[in-house]
Amino acid sequence: MAYVEGFVVAVPAANKEAYRKHAADAASLFKAFGATRMVENWGDNVPDGKITDFKGAVKAKEDEVIVFSWLEYPDKAVRDAAIEKMMSDPRMAAMGAAMPFDGQRMIFGGFTVIIDEGPRGKMGYVDGALIPVPAGNKDAYRARAAETAAVFKEYGATRVVEAWGDDVPDGKVTDYKGAVKATGDEKVVYAWIEWPSKAVRDAGWPKVFADPRMHPQSVPYDGTRMIHGGFAPLLDA
Repeated sequence: MAYVEGFVVAVPAANKEAYRKHAADAASLFKAFGATRMVENWGDNVPDGKITDFKGAVKAKEDEVIVFSWLEYPDKAVRDAAIEKMMSDPRMAAMGAAMPFDGQRMIFGGFTVIIDEGPRGKMGYVDGALIPVPAGNKDAYRARAAETAAVFKEYGATRVVEAWGDDVPDGKVTDYKGAVKATGDEKVVYAWIEWPSKAVRDAGWPKVFADPRMHPQSVPYDGTRMIHGGFAPLLDA
């Protein structure tokens, strides 16, 4: 089954080009280690939340922008092998010493893909989300995600991915569990929607909201702690 390494980073706005270059330099290494795709997305429409939001997830400062990024792997075994190679490669150590952002506040983790609807390919805009889901609701969540994916695709989305928390470590400063205030029995879902352009996305969302299929009487997770935002692709390798 496909596997995703997901990241959320706070990057100073002034360091946008330096971050893009840093990511581009890393992309060739990650692909050599087994990743099939590396995507970096720059915060464009990242709202403040009442309980949780992307900015709070990484303790972003006023001058920082949220980056939502991921690596795609064929399966967990390839990803685990890639991490071993990264840990011993001096090129990764050198890159780590020159990061244009505060790595201590970066959150990361490994996720098993449970929904992947639509073809892979270049996209023009991304909606990213983090969702806390009770572990016992995995099957119900997968079923609900499949239903909503069909709606998004009907209104212009090209691909919808939902990935279930598998290797999500606790952090000293920030982590995924803290980002969504996950309780002891909850898993974190890392999800995104790919659109051909921001214009298609902006036109599609009102239709999605108006569709009765998006308003069931109950959902298998706490939507008040879900984090979401819109991002412009910065690198798609």
